Amino acid sequence: MLAIKAAQEVPRIILFLLIACFWLFQPLSYAQPAPSLEATVLIYHHFGVSKYPTTNVSIKQFRKQMEYLAANNYQVVSLAELVDALNKRQTLPAKAVVITIDDGYKSVYRNGWPILKSFGYPFTVFINAKSIDGGFSNYMSWDEVREMQKSGVDFQDHSYAHGRMADRPKGFNDIEYRRWIRDDLVKNSTIIHKKLGTKPKFFAIPYGEYNQLLMDEARQLGYEAVLPQDPGSISMATKPYMISREPILGQEWASIKHFKEILQRVDLPITDLTPAYGDVEEAQALFGARILNPERYIRSSFKIYVSELGWLAPRLEGNMLTAPGGRKLSRKLNRVMIRAQEKESGRVAVRSWLLVRGQDN
Repeated sequence: MLAIKAAQEVPRIILFLLIACFWLFQPLSYAQPAPSLEATVLIYHHFGVSKYPTTNVSIKQFRKQMEYLAANNYQVVSLAELVDALNKRQTLPAKAVVITIDDGYKSVYRNGWPILKSFGYPFTVFINAKSIDGGFSNYMSWDEVREMQKSGVDFQDHSYAHGRMADRPKGFNDIEYRRWIRDDLVKNSTIIHKKLGTKPKFFAIPYGEYNQLLMDEARQLGYEAVLPQDPGSISMATKPYMISREPILGQEWASIKHFKEILQRVDLPITDLTPAYGDVEEAQALFGARILNPERYIRSSFKIYVSELGWLAPRLEGNMLTAPGGRKLSRKLNRVMIRAQEKESGRVAVRSWLLVRGQDN
């Protein structure tokens, strides 16, 4: 009887072993790390125009920057590639860089484009039709824009009037303010479509000034990405409607030293911004955010910066980093930045956002 029972158990044992082997050699997809993405988006304005020192980069300095990218194996990818990677949660080449240019000044055509073309780098120019239609001498003409477009340069939306869109026109309620935003953006998009044959997919905010209503309208109009001018880097945690850009301009921020530093930065993934971006009351009790992976960073390296208040002493409780405001904000605009240092790599991680002090209507 024991022999018969043992013989009956053999098939069950074999089946169990087969099942165990099947699962043992299956790829552990649930254990795989999430795809990583690191990129730096640069923003330029004037090239070789010394009369605009705060938004200019010299031709010599710009060429040095492009040479540095090539010599150090940075991979310049298009803005469309970056947005597509963020939407699909896919990776980009290591050391990815995106080049953007705001306003469409004549110096882009005369000085910037020849250098970029010599390196074969893709780039995006954000244009506002009102300035081009006005025939101003320091802006490109539509013929020059079309010439660049035919060679592969990407042109996108920078609003029609290039106004300060976070400034609600006097007396406008929310409905009127939204309509004012929408009318401007639709007008510029329509003109670009008519002149270039393509409808803009990306919107760079004039002056980088924004609030909740502006962002909401831009998203409702169907832009695939919105780009302010908040310094910082890009990661898989970046939202396509809040793509940070590093300004390369002026004496200090156009230097090779600064250029190297911002290329080494990484994104600091955060949520629960305090206060949220956009309109804010004059008196703000706390500044901070929830750090998504606080264990990655040296605890003592966390810092919070507010333009008007300077560096504040933060406190980390769990994953919530906060610092007291201390006094009222008097400036119209303030930028909040949180930074920390990664334990393993030693790199600086940053994330920033804009606050706009409420206005009377």
